[in-house]
Amino acid sequence: MTPATFTRGYLAGLDAETFDLDTYLAQFDARILADPEGRRTLTRLDPLLFALVYVRHHLRDSEGQITFGDAHLDWCRAARRWVRPVTGPSEERDAYIAPRNMGKSTWWFLILPLWAAAHGHIKFAAAFASSAGQAETHLASFKREIDTNELLRQDFADLCSPARRPSGTNVADTQSMFVSKAGFVFAGRGIDSSNLGMKVGEQRPDLLLCDDIEPDESMYSGAQAAKRRTTLIDAILPLNVYARVVISGTVTMPGSIVHQLVKHARGVETADWVTEEKFRAHYTPPIVQRDDGTRRSVWPAKWPLAYLESIEHTRSFAKNMSNDPMGADGDLWTPDDFRYPGEEGPDPVTHMMLSIDPAVTAKKGSDYTGLAVVSWSAQTRRCTVHAALAIKIPPGVHMRDRVLALLDEWPQVGLILLEINQGQDVWKSVFHHMPVKVKTVHQAEPKFVRAEGVLNHYQRGRVLHARRLVDLEQQMCAFPKAPHDDMVDAVGSAVRRFIPPAKKTASATQSTYV
Repeated sequence: MTPATFTRGYLAGLDAETFDLDTYLAQFDARILADPEGRRTLTRLDPLLFALVYVRHHLRDSEGQITFGDAHLDWCRAARRWVRPVTGPSEERDAYIAPRNMGKSTWWFLILPLWAAAHGHIKFAAAFASSAGQAETHLASFKREIDTNELLRQDFADLCSPARRPSGTNVADTQSMFVSKAGFVFAGRGIDSSNLGMKVGEQRPDLLLCDDIEPDESMYSGAQAAKRRTTLIDAILPLNVYARVVISGTVTMPGSIVHQLVKHARGVETADWVTEEKFRAHYTPPIVQRDDGTRRSVWPAKWPLAYLESIEHTRSFAKNMSNDPMGADGDLWTPDDFRYPGEEGPDPVTHMMLSIDPAVTAKKGSDYTGLAVVSWSAQTRRCTVHAALAIKIPPGVHMRDRVLALLDEWPQVGLILLEINQGQDVWKSVFHHMPVKVKTVHQAEPKFVRAEGVLNHYQRGRVLHARRLVDLEQQMCAFPKAPHDDMVDAVGSAVRRFIPPAKKTASATQSTYV
């Protein structure tokens, strides 16, 4: 490994591959680090050095080695912003999503708050987790550290001692709150606890920490995710609009709060609430692609690249490492139901259609409009899904322009299949005089029954995906419990059009397009 060369800016340009611990430590005078005042001075603006000096035992692996991944350096750079005051409401709200077992809780609930508290950068940290017990465990770890860390107690005695009333009793040293002699407050609560009005005297939290605020998908649903998001927005954030806010976690299911933040960070899709609440999202992938196209591990010492690549195909890797979930909580599709072209290449296209499952409005609570490009091959007698997307555009000229752009992108499309269970007149006014034929379909058969029939075609190998269609496959695996199913409907309508149900019903036009 090439030793790091330090540039202007804190840990600037350094990652797991270029950071060298010995080079980093060599810049500090050991004589200064041997003195309490020297340690306080050197660590005041350096959370990484603070971690190495005071809580090194939390950084060692089972063999006693200290190594860092990309995210650890990113988090230290981010925390260093805490030395500057917040000048406006909702200015400092960030979400950090990284692979599971990256040490998020250790850094965000222990090391970084401890550094900030020791040096007075933060006065009141309020930490929230999925359950009260989980949050209280984090607070207990913090208190255990200040109770047992001799070097910390020597250099920051007032931080490590509880504040006392004139009577001699502690101001607060409980399972859910600690107030130090230095005036620092640390509170731990379950996210669904009663949080409104949390303050100590006139002091309100200036750091709101949310770590793993969503449970595992076996105990979670789209409706519960929406409720928890409401709690975050309506109960947690208003505790102090000037507070620094950090959300850290791993995706638990498709459509969850953290999953929406991942999509925002990756530039895939931004939920309205993310923009409205001014969150910045930072995503750390398990495998990083270098500029020359080669790959490396995000934390080589913990996860060698060969190991990551050996499990890259698994659902566990997608969910726990890449934060790219396949819903296990759905009732129909599983990841094994998706097939892709083999060595013989893609199927020849006989017919291709653009299927649209439209939403009548684009209001905040409305569904998305699902669009899918699906082809039929008379040679192989099966469908291929080439593209699927969900958009929130109101009916009108913008929707028409988006569809026309898709027709330009897929010139083999010869039919637009439009579901008109609602807003029939609206959609006819939007899609008049299109360059290809427009066929409408009214679905009266229950959505779940239609989806069961489409799943049967998937499982019998009658439907391929041209490549991995992440958003569609996540939605299918979570169906019918995902927050949205617009792409499922759009793909299903096309498949049923190309491969009509065996028994004719009055639910839809049954003549095949081919």
